[in-house]
Amino acid sequence: MKPKISLVSLGVRDFRTTLAFYRDGLGLPVHNYSEGEDFCMLRLEGTWLSLYPRDKLAEDATVKDDGVGFPGFSLAHNVASREEVDAVFAHALAVGATSVKAPQEVFWGGYSGYFADPDGYLWEVAHNPFTDLT
Repeated sequence: MKPKISLVSLGVRDFRTTLAFYRDGLGLPVHNYSEGEDFCMLRLEGTWLSLYPRDKLAEDATVKDDGVGFPGFSLAHNVASREEVDAVFAHALAVGATSVKAPQEVFWGGYSGYFADPDGYLWEVAHNPFTDLT
């Protein structure tokens, strides 16, 4: 197996709202999508993000869509400076994200904060002064 994640799929409650958040708010480029469809892929550097109605994604995976508890993961966007963390975080909030943890110095020596998208998926915006993940 190649050591790579090629696609992250998010099961979303309100497809239109979430699509608008990522496409129009955060400016992620949509690939091969036509208005009215209920699935889209967003082109990222090195991987893809897909949005799919939560109930249909659960059905496809043959699991229950009970939405219980913390999903046990977060997505991360790394930037080159503390100032960029603050700027990206502020932009996300301005376009509909909810603040979960304001940007701050963190235990591992970096600087990061967390916001939630319209479906509650956690995104960490971070500056790692030890490893360039940008």
